[in-house]
Amino acid sequence: MGPVRHALLAKSREAALTAVQTYNNPLVKFKSESFIVLMMIAWAYLLHSYYSREGVDVRYLDHDLRSQRTYVRMPQGGYKWWSLADCIKAPECPLDRGTALNLGFLIGLRNEIEHHRPPHLDDHMSGRYLACALNFEYWLTTLFGSKYGLDDTVAMALHFRDIKPIDTPVTARLPAGIARYIEKFEGSMTQAEYDDPRFAYRLLFIRRTANHKGQADRAVEFIKPGDPGSEGVEPERWLIKDTEKPKFRVKAVIAAAHAAGFPFFGPYQHTQLWRRLDGKNPACGFGVWVDNEWFWYQTWVDEVLRQCQAPMTSALPL
Repeated sequence: MGPVRHALLAKSREAALTAVQTYNNPLVKFKSESFIVLMMIAWAYLLHSYYSREGVDVRYLDHDLRSQRTYVRMPQGGYKWWSLADCIKAPECPLDRGTALNLGFLIGLRNEIEHHRPPHLDDHMSGRYLACALNFEYWLTTLFGSKYGLDDTVAMALHFRDIKPIDTPVTARLPAGIARYIEKFEGSMTQAEYDDPRFAYRLLFIRRTANHKGQADRAVEFIKPGDPGSEGVEPERWLIKDTEKPKFRVKAVIAAAHAAGFPFFGPYQHTQLWRRLDGKNPACGFGVWVDNEWFWYQTWVDEVLRQCQAPMTSALPL
């Protein structure tokens, strides 16, 4: 399996390079679809190569004939190999939770956009795509060594559009089916999973003002939240970010109230409060419906805490 493993690894690297090259090509309009499909191939080959080295059989067994170790075969007679989704689910999968969530999201997104090209998807999902590429480089070098790395093959892409934030929410610009998929996927995640840079890579930037010759070698300077100098940078200056808000179920809202020191606030108080404030009116901006289930935004959590802290706390039903 040595030659096969190395062939898979070579194909994996080439697919990843082609994905990034295609996405950065200004003449390509089919960016998201091409990038996702090629990166899924790259990841599948990478994990197949890893499993081959570890002695894991990635051929599908015939469920009706497991005792005879018979494999499922394609119409042409070849073996049917594990899909990327099954590679991620395997107990032997080496990937961390954030990387697996990123790939799971992109697999589902690929299925949603398979038969049409939604506008603006490239802008809204760029943080997920960048995380996918960076995750690939990390696991490629972690599993097989730095000599296989791709980090020195691609420079920052140049472009003709100024860097500016995206103001319109993703759900207002994407087809309803894709918007529902994004809402539902994110609604099932914890806040820590949503914030994980392995799931979506978010950057903050400031322009550099050169005072002397030779200082303007870089067009922008990247910093992370919490780094020195980041205190005065406004959230609107995110360079790569997700435009959808984190969402919370009722239990999470009540837990936040308890953690803030308001143990009296329970399901009954929560229901009475949102009814009094018309909290489930989409115009209020407190939350959103996703597949007949209501999810609350951070703005509602803040409002709940404000109501609990206000002098009118006694107005909350006990």
